[in-house]
Amino acid sequence: MSLTALTVAAAEEHHEVNDALSWGIGAITLVILLGLLLGLIAFGGGREHS
Repeated sequence: MSLTALTVAAAEEHHEVNDALSWGIGAITLVILLGLLLGLIAFGGGREHS
């Protein structure tokens, strides 16, 4: 099977997406990033810039 035929066959496959899982991963990622941002702001809030 040629590379082009293999690529087309792979592109035509349809996989069901679990929306709840996608939203859950996105929400967890957002919470982690916001926690890191708040930690950065809290750590840098008490220091003067030189």
